[in-house]
Amino acid sequence: MTLAVVVGAHGVGGAVKLKLFTDDIGSYRTFNGGALTITSMRGNIVNFHQVTTRDAAEALRGTMLTVPRDALSALADDEYYHADLIGLPVRTPDGTPAGRVVAVENFGAGDVIEVERLDGRLVMLPLIPAAVPDWDAERMVVDPAYLNA
Repeated sequence: MTLAVVVGAHGVGGAVKLKLFTDDIGSYRTFNGGALTITSMRGNIVNFHQVTTRDAAEALRGTMLTVPRDALSALADDEYYHADLIGLPVRTPDGTPAGRVVAVENFGAGDVIEVERLDGRLVMLPLIPAAVPDWDAERMVVDPAYLNA
């Protein structure tokens, strides 16, 4: 699972600036199968044991920081990982195929899913019970009224 991405170098000593996809990245020390190990972290600024120069830090720009799925924290019943939603087939309540989830965004007011409809059109809808009354690991059920917005 991807927890962050390196967005660039920070300073001259090899530190990097991260775009974080989780608020608990500090509980993980090793990423990308052991290729990167955190030695210090201040907010979203990180030093890796393997990176000691600005040039080496710049070379990491765009690198996704990943951990194995089994290393992730257990979730409460009402929690989910965005990655688990992406790719889910979307169906209407009567079971009619309607598309697939292609992205999950959060602009501050809650999660928004982006659905690619069968006709190729993209539609964004809030991840609320009125729009998405049900989902599981196999499919997402969406109220058709939200797909025609």
